[in-house]
Amino acid sequence: MKKLIQNIGKPFKKAADALRKFHIGSKALKGLVILASTLTFAVLIFLIAYILIKGIPHLSPELFSLKYTTENVSMLPAIINTLIMTVCALVVAVPLGIFTAIYLVEYAKKGNKIVGLIRITAETLSGIPSIVYGLFGMLFFVTYLKWGYSILAGAATLAIMVLPLIMRTAEEALLSVPDTYREGSFGVGAGKLRTVFRVVIPSAMPGILSGVILAIGRIVGETAALIYTAGTVADVASNLFSSGRTLAIHMYVLSSEGLYTNQAYATAVVLLVFVLLINFMSSAIAKKFTSK
Repeated sequence: MKKLIQNIGKPFKKAADALRKFHIGSKALKGLVILASTLTFAVLIFLIAYILIKGIPHLSPELFSLKYTTENVSMLPAIINTLIMTVCALVVAVPLGIFTAIYLVEYAKKGNKIVGLIRITAETLSGIPSIVYGLFGMLFFVTYLKWGYSILAGAATLAIMVLPLIMRTAEEALLSVPDTYREGSFGVGAGKLRTVFRVVIPSAMPGILSGVILAIGRIVGETAALIYTAGTVADVASNLFSSGRTLAIHMYVLSSEGLYTNQAYATAVVLLVFVLLINFMSSAIAKKFTSK
């Protein structure tokens, strides 16, 4: 009788041991996740604090003068050039990226080989180093098209650089929209085009804006591609065919010269605040679309 009871209890004992091991493993995995997130957050806080501590004491009104000189090393012309460069690049990249994503999701047939080729090409272009884009921009826009070192050449290069990012994020956002939305729109008599622009795109707008935010961050922080296309002139660009440096290039030039290290840290503070403001504004717009 005792042996019978022991034999009956063996499977339950094995199950209990397995559950205990699983519980211990889940605790260990949870600890690793918490440790990784804590380290990531700590590194982020350290970088932000380091930049602020090193840069804020060196912020001065002279750094925001309209005219750049070797005495004030003003960053205001670079800020204006950054805004112009960002707007020009987004004007080209955002419509192309979103319309391409709409075609791939809403109009292209499933299993189309061309669609698969486009997606593979976009993923490949996303992994190309920015210096390669800079060399291409210098050879094609600066030399072949004879635009010279200009805002237009830099913006065109950046548009090509961020186009795969915007296209892929927009495509994923459109794919996340439930098919019931489309079916409901078709059911009330709406056509394909109206359904896409009045139902699908507004529903996918938060995801699309996330891609645009990432693209803006890459544009604002880019240096390698712009050195070969936009140049490093410190004045405000008078037109799109004039050379001009962005805020990231301005910071790079100041630090590389070795004479204005403190001003470079101050520029890093402004660049950090600039990116944070763009992210907060974009997040607020995305929340409005989500609430609607």
